[in-house]
Formats: sequence, structure tokens, C-alpha cells
Amino acid sequence: MSKTKKSRIQFNIERCKGCGLCVLYCPKGLLRMSEELNSQGNSYVEIIDPAACNACGICFRMCPDIVIEISEQAGESDGEENASDGQSARK
Repeated sequence: MSKTKKSRIQFNIERCKGCGLCVLYCPKGLLRMSEELNSQGNSYVEIIDPAACNACGICFRMCPDIVIEISEQAGESDGEENASDGQSARK
């Protein structure tokens, strides 16, 4: 195994207004709107299978409210980039 940078996507669920653009444009169909609501009363985005996400960034580019962040972290990899969900406050 070689050391590479892994990418992961994170969501600031409190900023999400539930427009669904990221869900619509995810090429792998890995995003969905949660059945739960954030503090604003909106359904928010969540990832279905974090291991299948390649962090392509399309969802990030489509989001009008800067809800999605893609970060890289050093780690060992088998050659594939993995992503996982999480909650992040983007300032």
C-alpha cells in the first residue's frame, strides 16, 4: 500500500435548505435527502454509501449554499479515493 491523499465529503447540515441539487447531479446516485429536519426545519442531504463516493466534487459545485466541503487527508490507500460523510461547520 502506498501513502496517498484520501478525499472525503462533509456536510454542514444546518446550512442545508433542502434544494436537492446535489442529489440530482450526483453521478453515482449516492446522495439523498434525510427524513429528519435541521434546526431550520429543512430536510438535509446525506450520503447513502460513503465508501462508494469518489469525491468527484460535482455535488460541491452544484450546492448554492456552500453546504458541502471536500477535504483531503493523508493516509494509506489501495489506489482508490474514498469519501465519507460527516458534519462540518464551514466558515
